[in-house]
Amino acid sequence: MESTPSKGRRAFLHELVLGAVALAATGPIAILSSSRTRAAAALPATNGKEYAFVVDVSKCIGCGYCVQACAIENKVPKESIRTWVERYIATDEGVHVDAIDQPGKVLDPPPAHLKDKTKWEAFIPKLCNQCENAPCVQVCPVGATFTAPGGFVLVDPEHCIGCGYCIQACPYGVRFFNPETRIADKCTWCYHRVTKGLEPACVTVCPTQARQFGDRNDPADPVGQIYKSDNWHTLKPEMHSDSRVLYLGLPREVV
Repeated sequence: MESTPSKGRRAFLHELVLGAVALAATGPIAILSSSRTRAAAALPATNGKEYAFVVDVSKCIGCGYCVQACAIENKVPKESIRTWVERYIATDEGVHVDAIDQPGKVLDPPPAHLKDKTKWEAFIPKLCNQCENAPCVQVCPVGATFTAPGGFVLVDPEHCIGCGYCIQACPYGVRFFNPETRIADKCTWCYHRVTKGLEPACVTVCPTQARQFGDRNDPADPVGQIYKSDNWHTLKPEMHSDSRVLYLGLPREVV
């Protein structure tokens, strides 16, 4: 089980960070870079693979199995979520959005007043984008959020002080404060499974293969072939975060 800092240590670090932020104008804080480097170096190797996640919108049926599998595999606290599925219903009057945002939740049929006006309907899985230019990594004042080999953005529970800067900085809304561990939490693409040669839990349970995971640099990998095709889009490209989640058939109305 991952250990977490004591309340006393966390409070001390929180005060220390506030002071450091006030003095940030004096120059870079080298300890942040070194702590991230040490954390990444201590992790299992990924054999040079650079991972990406593909979501085929045309295949998602909104079953919610991915949400439930994620919660079970990662012991996600109630009222918190690491991955979810949004339903978009577009009409001439606008776009109606609801979501499967809890394990076992089933969406009701589209409202009657939208049924006859619907132009298109789509289910859009959401999860951490494991950004190459991750805002959460940039704002973490203690270097607890870092990028691991393979492209995984992780949180070091020994250093996170629960300040919440990363939660505010994430443009995709995928980070949350874990009420049990008292630190920032997020989807890791089931890093603990991938380093053992397994796929993320949400990928294994998807009945339509709407979610795919693999090495984007391997020409023999289906994910690598999709990556090279450029026939994909990312969420919020204007953020220039270089997302590793590649969407196929993503409607432009999706945010």
